[in-house]
Amino acid sequence: MRNFALAMRRIILITGGQRSGKSVTAESLALSLSDRPVYMATAHIWDEEFRQRVLRHQERRGAQWTNIEEEKWLSRHDLTGRVVVIDCITLWCTNFFFDRTANEWEQPTVEEALEQLKAEFDKLTSQDATFIFVTNEIGSGGVSENAVQRRFTDLEGWMNQYVASKADEVILMVSGIAVKIKSDKQ
Repeated sequence: MRNFALAMRRIILITGGQRSGKSVTAESLALSLSDRPVYMATAHIWDEEFRQRVLRHQERRGAQWTNIEEEKWLSRHDLTGRVVVIDCITLWCTNFFFDRTANEWEQPTVEEALEQLKAEFDKLTSQDATFIFVTNEIGSGGVSENAVQRRFTDLEGWMNQYVASKADEVILMVSGIAVKIKSDKQ
């Protein structure tokens, strides 16, 4: 039985543009490291189209995966000794950026959301497991005219930098091709 996570704690970040192959690459990597990987989905289901997308992803993965749906507090799950795909940082950041409390929408400052995300990331990754984070490079497409979008792009960009600084390995996906941009062998 393959289970790389038992050997050591690792953090791998897979980043790139929309539909660049990030999730499929993360899933393939997880399956190469474990026969029973975990898929932690951070998405909030906004509408029926998105629900159908989630169902297609679950079907593609199959029964060997343990699926966990967690919008914010990832660290409350014991993942010790497991290989875990966290998909994705972008949606996870959204859940902190637009905080739904008591059926009302609040929007914390970028700094508040970033500090919460960093603290939760550190708590999660203190577990002895292999973590494969998926994220988007939304800031690569130019500067939005929308002030809220610019604030969110800042938040996600800073969170991506934080995760990359902690990662043992960073992979950039370009048109379905994995380009290793950071390795623990460097």
